[in-house]
Amino acid sequence: MTDEQSTGMTVVLVHGAFADAGSWAAVTQLLQAEGVHVLAPAVPLRGLLSDAAYLRHMLTQLDGTFLLVGHSYGGAVITNAATGVDAVKGLVFVSGFAPEEGQTLGEVEGTSRDSALAPALVQRTYPTGDGDATAVELYVNEADFPRVFAGDLSPEQGAVLGSAQRPVAAAAFDEKNGAPAWKNLPSWAVVATGDKAAGSDVLLGMAKQAGAQLTTLEGSHLIMISQPRAVADVILGAIQSVSR
Repeated sequence: MTDEQSTGMTVVLVHGAFADAGSWAAVTQLLQAEGVHVLAPAVPLRGLLSDAAYLRHMLTQLDGTFLLVGHSYGGAVITNAATGVDAVKGLVFVSGFAPEEGQTLGEVEGTSRDSALAPALVQRTYPTGDGDATAVELYVNEADFPRVFAGDLSPEQGAVLGSAQRPVAAAAFDEKNGAPAWKNLPSWAVVATGDKAAGSDVLLGMAKQAGAQLTTLEGSHLIMISQPRAVADVILGAIQSVSR
């Protein structure tokens, strides 16, 4: 992929809630094999707008141009982080939320007929750093994780991912989305038809709302783990398109 290397473009892979950057490992390996520069940052998962600000600040310290790729909650993060950042040339949503301005992820998720996430959530608390104050964070019940998130992975792999999940602040699902970057940037979307976490119906609706070039695949919410080649090919196609 010498053309992509010459542009200085970096693919930034943004993980979702209940996950870490390791969820992108297989896709990262495939992209790097094509000569693509990849970053997969750790997102704090403490608030939609603060997570977006964290990513935006990271981008301002780097050279070159960027293609942002967001999985699940990470889709909402890149929707906000890329707004007004000229170096971002495109967005790819992989089972990713692409909300409209003023929407909350809680409201969007609540409209899904395909999602089985809400009953599987477990609430715990974490210290906020303000004295003894705490706030609510969310996990997915480990017993439910393979079924809800990883239906096309082995039960053993789903169990490993469930045990290693990172919690997300509950408040992140109540924050109103800012001005969406997809209104001004070319977008692509990969939607798994068997997504029981975000909900295939919600993801398809958002992809169409964003005017994204759509690819549908049979699989689960963790489609980038179960079908990394197909996801990497969409990303490579997006790179070629925005690099012309």
